[in-house]
This record gives sequence, C-alpha cells and structure tokens, in this order.
Amino acid sequence: MDYKSNKGGGSKVSFERAILDGYAIDGGLYVPEYLPKINLEQLTAWKALSYKELAFQIISLFIKKSIISSDELKELLDQSYDTFEKEEVIPLYPLKSRSQTYIMELFYGPTLSFKDVGMSFLVNLVNFFLERKNEHLSIIVATTGDTGPAAAHYIAGKSQLDGWILYPKGLITSEQERQMTTLPHTNIHSVGVDNCPEGGDDLDVVIAQLYSEQEFKNKHKLSSVNSLNWGRIMVQMVHYFYGYFQVASRVGDPVSFSVPSGGFGNLCAGGLARKMGLPIKHLLIANNQNACLHRIFDKGVFSKQPIIETLSSAIDILVPINFWRYLYFCVEGDTQKIKKWSDTFEKNGEVNFDNTTQKQYQEGFLSKSVDDPKIIVTMQQILDNEHYLLDPHAAVSLVASDLMKDQLGNHPLICLATAHPAKFPRTIELLSQTNKVYGQTKHISIEQAKKKRQRNYTCDHSSLYETLKNAMEVNWERKYKFH
Repeated sequence: MDYKSNKGGGSKVSFERAILDGYAIDGGLYVPEYLPKINLEQLTAWKALSYKELAFQIISLFIKKSIISSDELKELLDQSYDTFEKEEVIPLYPLKSRSQTYIMELFYGPTLSFKDVGMSFLVNLVNFFLERKNEHLSIIVATTGDTGPAAAHYIAGKSQLDGWILYPKGLITSEQERQMTTLPHTNIHSVGVDNCPEGGDDLDVVIAQLYSEQEFKNKHKLSSVNSLNWGRIMVQMVHYFYGYFQVASRVGDPVSFSVPSGGFGNLCAGGLARKMGLPIKHLLIANNQNACLHRIFDKGVFSKQPIIETLSSAIDILVPINFWRYLYFCVEGDTQKIKKWSDTFEKNGEVNFDNTTQKQYQEGFLSKSVDDPKIIVTMQQILDNEHYLLDPHAAVSLVASDLMKDQLGNHPLICLATAHPAKFPRTIELLSQTNKVYGQTKHISIEQAKKKRQRNYTCDHSSLYETLKNAMEVNWERKYKFH
C-alpha cells in the first residue's frame, strides 16, 4: 500500500516516506491508497486479542512487510506499550449511574493522556526508520496541552531526533507545561509563546511558514508527530476496535462512542475504523464552547471563530485539520474538491458545504457543543454518586452523550477519557468532596515534576518565526555541521 496527498499534489510515496515527512509535499495530509475492509469473520477472530495483539493485526494492514517485518513490528509495539501502567493499556470503567455506559481510560501512559497511545508508537517508529537510514529529523509540534508532553517524553534522548515543542503560555495548565520543560534531555526544546489570541492555531501558522521554506525545511529535516501525521491516525484506530470488543455482546452488535473533540484526529480514526467495517452505530462529536466541529456537522460551515478559553483546554481548537483527511474518504478521493475547499478556507476563513457533501460526511456522526457549567455539574455528580473523578474532557463526552441520549439509542456507549484528572487541579478545586478520591487527584509523575528545574525558550508570538529559525540554526550548527 502506498500513500498520497489528500490534495492530489506530488507522487505516491511509501509508508516510510509518509511517516517521516509528516505533511505531503503540497501541504496536504497523507492518506492510504485505499482503506482495508474487515468482515465479521475477521472481527470475530480478533475479539479475544490483547491490545498489543490487536494493534499488530490492524497496523499490519497498512504496512508492507518489506518495510517492517512482523518481528520488528512486534518489538516496536512492546517498546511502545510495556511502559503503560495497566497491562490492558486502556481499561474501561462501567458507570453505575448510566446503563451500558463505559469510560475508556486512555490516560495510563507516561504523560497521562491519550496522546501517549498514538505518540509512543509513532515516535518509536520514526526513530526506527531514522536509525536504519542513519538520518536525523527535527520534529516541530504545536500543543494545546497533551500532545506536547507526549511528544517530548518519547523524543527525549532519541539520538536521531530533535523535538521543538511550541505551546501558548497561559493557555495550558502548569502541570502540562512542566511535563515538557523539566525534561533534562538536550534534544528537547520547549518554546513557551506569549500573546496567542487564537491559541495553538497561531502556532500552527508559524509552523506552516517554516514548512513552506523548502531550503530551510530540507536543511533541518522538518517533520511532525502531530495528528496530521498518518501514523497517529492509524494507531488511534486500534482503541476503537479494542473498546468495541470489550463491550459488544456479540460481534456485529452496534456500539457508539462519544469523543471529546477539537482537531478531529481521534474522531478521524474512529470514522475510518467505521468505514473499514467496525460496527459503530454513532460517533458523537463532543465539542466544548469553541464548537468548531459542531458548526461543520450541524450547520455545514467550516469557519474560524475567536477562541474561547474553557476548562477542557486541550480541545480549545479552531481549525480541525484532520477533517480534511476524513472528508477525502467521504467524497470518494476527489482531491480537486479537497484542494478547492481548503484553498477557499485559507483565503476566506470559511467554507460552506453543499447538501450532498454534508450528507456524505455526516453519516454515522452526531454532534453537540457543551459549556463549562454543565461540565462541572457532571463531574460533581459522578464524584458524589460513584466516587469516580472525571477529567474535564471526559466530562465533555459524558455531558454530550447525556444531552443526545435519545438519538444515541439503547446500546452500549463508550465515552473517551483523554487525560488523567491530576493534570487539571484548578478544575478539581471547583469540586467539593474530592477527598473521597484523593488518589485520583494526584499522580506521582506530576508531583515530581513540580520539584524539578525548568529549561525552555520563551518569546512573544510576534517574534516566534525569527526566534525559532535562529534557535534551530544555532542548534544545527552546534550538533550537526561537522558530522
């Protein structure tokens, strides 16, 4: 299987090239030539597999054995998931207060968020390719909270990688910030950026500028492990299959998922799993007040509105870039349409989709936007009734599912918990009786990071472009000029 840009530019590339490049040459997102189809017989054979065994089966569908052998893939999966706190990697918690409703706990990786699930494998995969080729990459990541810590953790100490982790100062929690800035490794370069009125989207603009300078991009070997990288989407498909098998009474029965959403990366993976044959009834897009995806799925409008700071900061996102990747599969791979729509958005800041296109991408999806007061009420309710603490993003998914209960129907529902609540102490302080779940309000890695020395760059957004270029040049001269 080869890969190509969803905008149609450039030629097809191998899986290895797609992973190492991140972006396609025309600025589009890499997509596989086709989506493998999985029948009920195959699904039934997978039902009893462990998480790693299931990941091996699904990922193998997208990689030629000539690129990665079965033994090499199994070793990469061991490296990636043997560090997780739970043997099952992503356990499910059945809620007592809601029938057939489960919380998928995606936060048992080293940085306590669902980003670990995809990032662990992707960074190990990238480093595997680089060691084989004896090459180096500069990974640039913009984060609104959880992507940055995960990327920094897995890049740290890797001989073939430098990680440039950009984050908007004041728009992520200090706990998330310290997960990046207290790493002692010299190949991690954390950059805190002041005055980002549009949050992480402001940082994405600067990254796009750097990518557009071909000479600079080639010299510094720029790439990304954000969810724009196909490897993240591919790996995130696995937890939909795994969750389905845990709660479906029989293979073939419907199961729905409620997903706290901003950039559409996690939901893109769920949507593609559904297109491959996983019997997902509904994927509920649980947006916070920024509602970038709710506007697309409810109104047919892809638009960029002023950002609202919310309690679910990791999904305070204005431009859901992975929607373009999913849309490609909804319009039968029509790259001309994707390019036309994305160019219109870049020019006008808004795209209005026609009714036919809306019906194509809405299939299998519901959407809801929820506000912070409802999040707090639901967190408190679950704490009081079950002595179980949700993080604010998991609360977004549960609130949305409560509001859409009638549309979801009477079958199992999995709500994704995308981060450990210990990463959001200011939100937890708004709740009463958290002493009942003290162990869930703290985590040893978070507490240890509070005592460590920080090392990072800081700059204003207005000077980020030049500051980052200069810092990368100095780092390259110091480490690579004479090698």
